[in-house]
Amino acid sequence: MHLTKEEEKILNGEKGEVMERLFRLLVRLGDIYDAKKMIPVGSVQVAGVSYKSIGDPGTEFLEDIAFKGARVKVLTYLNPAGMDLEDWKKYGFPADFAKNQLRIMDAFKKMGIVVTSTCTPYLAGNLPRFREHIAWSESSAVSFSNSVIGARTNREGGPSALAAAICGVTANYGLHLWERRQPTIKVNVKVDLNFNSDFGALGWYIGKQVKNKIPYFTGIKNANTDQLKALGAAMAASGAVALYHVEDITPEADLVNTKGLESISIGKSEIKETYNLLSTGKTPDIVIFGCPHASLREISTLADKLDGKKLKRPVWICTSRMVKEAAERMGFNEIITKAGGSIIADTCMVVSPIENMGYKTTGVNSGKAANYLPGFCKQEVCFANIDDLVEGQL
Repeated sequence: MHLTKEEEKILNGEKGEVMERLFRLLVRLGDIYDAKKMIPVGSVQVAGVSYKSIGDPGTEFLEDIAFKGARVKVLTYLNPAGMDLEDWKKYGFPADFAKNQLRIMDAFKKMGIVVTSTCTPYLAGNLPRFREHIAWSESSAVSFSNSVIGARTNREGGPSALAAAICGVTANYGLHLWERRQPTIKVNVKVDLNFNSDFGALGWYIGKQVKNKIPYFTGIKNANTDQLKALGAAMAASGAVALYHVEDITPEADLVNTKGLESISIGKSEIKETYNLLSTGKTPDIVIFGCPHASLREISTLADKLDGKKLKRPVWICTSRMVKEAAERMGFNEIITKAGGSIIADTCMVVSPIENMGYKTTGVNSGKAANYLPGFCKQEVCFANIDDLVEGQL
C-alpha cells in the first residue's frame, strides 16, 4: 500500500502511541484486502458502545486511549448505548449497569466523539453526501448510507471505525470502489408490501438467501426511507448485506450493471413463512418499536394509534435523543405517555439488558430485532405489524 509521508510518520510512532496502534490496524486491514492507499473519510460512526456488548475489557481499553490523549479528527457519532442515558432510573435499568455505561460515555466524550448514541445518525445530524467516503460500523447504518444515500463505506468493526475517526482515513477497498458496488443477484418481489414489518420480513428472508451478496430488487412499487431502513437492517442481520439497490428508488440503481444476474423471486408465501419463523412467543410482556431507531414519522404514527387509548402492558419506541426532543415539541411524547407508553432515547431492545428487567417475551415489528433478541436478550419474540402489536396491548 502506498502511504503518504504524513502517514508514514504515524506508522513510525511520530504522532504518538495511540495513533500508531490504531493506524497500524487500518494498514493491516488494507493489506488483507489489497488496498492501494488510504482515503480521507467525511464522518465516522462507532459501534461497541453498550456495556452489555463490550464489558469491562472494552471499557478499560476506551478509558486507556482517552487518558492517553486520543482525539477524533472528523465528525464521529456513537451507536446506541445500553440504556436511556438521562432517564435510566425511571425505566428500571440496573444501577450497576448504568455506572459502567456512563464510564464508557465519558471516555468517548473525552475523545471528542458526539455522544448521540443512535443507529440512525443520518436522522440526527450526521448525513453524508452522495459518494462521500465514510467509515461507519453499525450494520443497518452501513446499509442505509450505502444503499439509500449512496455514500461509500465498508461494514467497519468498532475498533477499525474508531481508528478511522482518530486517524481521519480508512483503507480504500471493498465498497469504497465503484466496481465492488455492482449487484450480484436479482430479487423479483411479487408481493405488495404495506407495513414496515413487511419490508423487515422481506429483508430477513433475502439476507438468509443471499448472505453477503449485493441484491438488486425489482417489483417494489414504492418505499419510504423508514421502509428502506427496515429492509436493509433485516438483510444485514440475517445475512451480511451492506449494500442493495432497488429499481427506480435507490440512487445508484440506474447506474449499475444488471446484465446476466442470477435471479430469485419472493411472494406472499415466503413473507408469511418469515412472520411465522420469527414469531416464537405468544403474548408479549412488552412491545418495543424502533430498531433501527425510529424516525419522527414512525413516532407520529404510534402517537396516532395510541391517542386516547390505554395500554395494558408496556410499549416502548426507541429513538435518538434529538428525535425524541422533536417528538416532545410536537406533543407526540405526551400522547404516548398518557397511553402508558414511553419514548426511550439512546438505546434499543437489542443492546439493553431487558432480560434482567423482568421481560421474557418481546413484541417487535423489526426483522433485525426479531433476529437478535433470542440470542442477545434471551427473549421469545412476537413479530408482527404495528397495528397488530398495538391492538394486542390495548
